[in-house]
Amino acid sequence: MNQLPIRWKITILTFTIVSFSMFLSGAFIISDFFHTKEEELSQRALLTARTVSELPEVRRHIVGNKQSRALINPIVERVRVIHSADYIVVLDMNKVRLSHPLPAMIGTISRGADEGPAFAEHTYTSKARGEIGTVVRAFVPIMNSEHEQIGVVIAAYRLPTFFEAIDSLKEEAAVAVVLSLVVGGIGAWLLASHIKRQMFELEPHEIAKLLIERTEAFNAMHEGVIAIDSDEKITIFNDRAKQMLGIKGDVIGRSIRSVIPDTHLPEILEVNKPIYNKELQLGNLTIWSNRIPIKVNGKTVGAIAIFQDRTEVKRLAEELTGVKAFVHALRVQNHEYMNKLHTIAGLIQLGHIEKALEYVFQVTEEQAELTQFLSRNIKDESISGLLLSKIRRGKELGIRVTIDRHSRLHRFPPHLDHHDFVVLLGNLIENAFDAFRGVTDREKEIYVSLEQNEDICSLSVEDNGQGIAREHIDRIFDEGFSTKGENGRGIGLYLVKQIVEKGNGRIDVQSEEGKGTVFTITFDM
Repeated sequence: MNQLPIRWKITILTFTIVSFSMFLSGAFIISDFFHTKEEELSQRALLTARTVSELPEVRRHIVGNKQSRALINPIVERVRVIHSADYIVVLDMNKVRLSHPLPAMIGTISRGADEGPAFAEHTYTSKARGEIGTVVRAFVPIMNSEHEQIGVVIAAYRLPTFFEAIDSLKEEAAVAVVLSLVVGGIGAWLLASHIKRQMFELEPHEIAKLLIERTEAFNAMHEGVIAIDSDEKITIFNDRAKQMLGIKGDVIGRSIRSVIPDTHLPEILEVNKPIYNKELQLGNLTIWSNRIPIKVNGKTVGAIAIFQDRTEVKRLAEELTGVKAFVHALRVQNHEYMNKLHTIAGLIQLGHIEKALEYVFQVTEEQAELTQFLSRNIKDESISGLLLSKIRRGKELGIRVTIDRHSRLHRFPPHLDHHDFVVLLGNLIENAFDAFRGVTDREKEIYVSLEQNEDICSLSVEDNGQGIAREHIDRIFDEGFSTKGENGRGIGLYLVKQIVEKGNGRIDVQSEEGKGTVFTITFDM
């Protein structure tokens, strides 16, 4: 059997299934035949028994003398022959047989176990096994003109045996068997041929060899490779991808979202177009990916992602970028302190020594107070550093950035870390800076608040800038959408939305054009 070609294996298997199905169908048909036959004979038995019970001669003779009662059997026998019943028995109220196909049984007492209800004016049928086989019997009481019971009629019909049933259905069964075998055989061969073509005329061992070779080829790649089908089930997940993402065990066939909650691969099924050289953040890992839809005959049947770990490269790039940021920070700080030194020098030249000292103390106290507040209430250095840099950046732009002194942040919500909060706060505050473009009629202010308790963690960034147009509110989180013209990339708020979804949070935007905007993000702890 193992040496047979796959086409013959499938043909034999399909033919066996057809034969077994035909056997089950035959069993069902025979069972249904017996059930139908029993129902039919039960109705015939009831009709025959009622006919006898309604005969005036039977009613009259059953309460007569011995000679009169002897006339019942010939009458009942004629009815039995007409109705093709196997036997009809008339009993008086003492259960004495007044009619029976066997004359020797007339005058004897019936001791049947299922006759009792019939003597209490009940009409019913029953099935019992006797000397002539299994019979269906009907019990009908005989009532006189005063509606008093004077006897019982029992009419019986024998059920056919299994072989009798087969014999009665042999012509239909023969036709059904021949047609089933012919059609099943042809269908099995056609199905086997179709499956063989779908398998590119390959045998199972050849397919197994190709699968092993494909799997090992993917595992030998230095890049991570993940593929899903149209139902978002994983079809490929090579060893490099498992190593990079910290996944253990076999994940083939599982939902990609259950394995990687913040995956971006299913979106390829939605947009139905490739995305190349995209940097993504998966947990604490930064990857550089190419995501491409898999198409067969023009129809998208899945998606594949090929990605590399860019964490180390990004770290080096951030260090290089950090030099630029450090230079920029020094420039801002230098500009700020030059202004302060000029102020102090001017006060001294004017002879206001005490005012100069007072100004120095004031600046020092403000800086110390802010630093102590952030150190005490914000337990992450990255967030504290970001807030300090944004305050100084605001001063350079002529925007006052105020941190709510009731703010506190001691731990991050589930699934999020300091990188995520840096992106959230950084993008929201930069967005607030941009909101003051063209605003000259008011003092520019940004208010930042961080609140946390055992149940929630929320952050809020409020500005009194130009606000957001009502028709843009629903689109501000779309990737690529920007109100800044050609200078805008439309990525900041998109990243904010991605992180909020990753942390199962909620984001609320309240904005009035010409008056300002409030972004509030809330996470459950």
